[in-house]
Amino acid sequence: MTKTDMIKEAAQIQQITQKEAARYLDFFLSQITEELKAGKEVALPGFGKFSTKITAARTGRNPITGEVLDIPAKRKVVFKAQKALKEAVQ
Repeated sequence: MTKTDMIKEAAQIQQITQKEAARYLDFFLSQITEELKAGKEVALPGFGKFSTKITAARTGRNPITGEVLDIPAKRKVVFKAQKALKEAVQ
């Protein structure tokens, strides 16, 4: 499902325009993004939890040339599905 598909589906179910549905979805996604940028977690009961994790700097190797590379530390997004979601998908 793409973002456009989701907007169309939400608009139909909620009986609102696609423009309104797009605004709601954009707001929802921007709120999650802002919370993660601030280093906070976003928990959606029955669905899962979004959080960030810092990966340590490390040394890697280019598999083709064998050249040693320094990989810097970075913050990445992590999602952990809750039990209800896991069971619904099985």
